[in-house]
Amino acid sequence: MKEIKVDLVDYTCNQDTKDMMDLLACYALDIMGGGDPLSEYTKVNLASELAKLPHAFSFICYVDKKPAGLINCFDAFSTFKCKPIINIHDVIVLPEYRGLGLSQIMLKKVEEMAKYKGCCKLTLEVLEANQPAQAAYTKFGFSGYELNPKIGKALFWEKTL
Repeated sequence: MKEIKVDLVDYTCNQDTKDMMDLLACYALDIMGGGDPLSEYTKVNLASELAKLPHAFSFICYVDKKPAGLINCFDAFSTFKCKPIINIHDVIVLPEYRGLGLSQIMLKKVEEMAKYKGCCKLTLEVLEANQPAQAAYTKFGFSGYELNPKIGKALFWEKTL
């Protein structure tokens, strides 16, 4: 039986940040992560920049003491509910560890954090073609966001600066 452990990342701890960056670098190279390597700027600065943000937190999932998964999150706020939200920005499970339920274990940790913080919901985005991720999120209870079925589901847009 594999030993699975999920730890909150300390952005000032060298081992935590090395593990986080290794996992993120692998994800970036995957087609679902964009397929491009992380920039040198990101590699050098991400941990210290995240450490400056009181609304950022991450969990690393270890399998037999090896980094296998990562989830990066940010606190946000719902104006309609007047309560905090947690946005899940990255969910990463290395290919060799897929099928072990690690995403469910990490999402449960985020949900526990959200309940502790008094959040009204969790949010995330997922690519249309990422069917395995969609299945994992649906299994955990996520669904497409809509205020009213007559006006359709919300779309996630961006404008690069």
